[in-house]
Amino acid sequence: MRAFSVVLAATLLLTTACGTTNSAANSGDCPNGKVRFGVEPYEDPEKLKPAYEVLAKALTSKLGCEVELQVVDDYAAEVLAMRNDKLEIAQFGPLGYVFASQKAGAEPMVSFADGSGKLTSYTAGIWVPKDSPARKIEDLAGQSLALSSVGSASGDALPRYGLKKHDVGDVKLDYAGGHPEAMLSLINGKVAAAEINSQTLATARSAGTFDESRFRQIWKSEPIPNDPITVRGDLDPAFKDKVRKALLELETADVEKVGAFLDVTPPGPLVQVDNDTYKVLFDLAATLGLKEEDV
Repeated sequence: MRAFSVVLAATLLLTTACGTTNSAANSGDCPNGKVRFGVEPYEDPEKLKPAYEVLAKALTSKLGCEVELQVVDDYAAEVLAMRNDKLEIAQFGPLGYVFASQKAGAEPMVSFADGSGKLTSYTAGIWVPKDSPARKIEDLAGQSLALSSVGSASGDALPRYGLKKHDVGDVKLDYAGGHPEAMLSLINGKVAAAEINSQTLATARSAGTFDESRFRQIWKSEPIPNDPITVRGDLDPAFKDKVRKALLELETADVEKVGAFLDVTPPGPLVQVDNDTYKVLFDLAATLGLKEEDV
């Protein structure tokens, strides 16, 4: 889980200012009178929007100013938007965060915890049809593999790292454009194998769109810490503290619909994270020699 097309094409703007007065929205506590919150469409945007509407509405209430939700095209567009001061807050995939921190000054605030308050994680995976002769990742030599999109931790970097670690050559990589699309390529028999991370698998199980009895997993990564919600680093420190406090004070009910897409079970609140939380992703980017233009 991208040759960067640096366009915010098809950006979906959603204003969630319910219950907010003009005086609050225009107060000095909020940059430009509002907070713009970016999300990369790791699932179908039409499915993500209702979940993030709940979170954005709750955050509007906590901050006392308008929160404008923007579902952008991809990691590239999201990093570019924050770098160009078009976003104050953004949720990035873990690897996307690595480049957002380096190129846009993104600072991690919080991520998603389970019911016990423990930070959650997920895994990358490679799946094949049940009748495939491939039993391990090494067996993919000469085969086609559907990946999500360039720059995704679980849908691109980690599967490629697995191939490199096991010295698997001559694999045809097919970037499907997203996690659901990669899974669909496998279901429709267009590729010999596909990346399916544990989050996409959980969503597909719930929706009944993936029959596990027809497939099997031949490789799984180490756990990856869940997506951080970040703030732009050049903002006023007092405002950044206010955002962190507001996010940490959100109720489980405010974030559990988003958490469902991230395989957060049982649902819990948001918990504080920092750069060290994502060290494994910085190390991964360094090992693979990834640069901003690679995502």
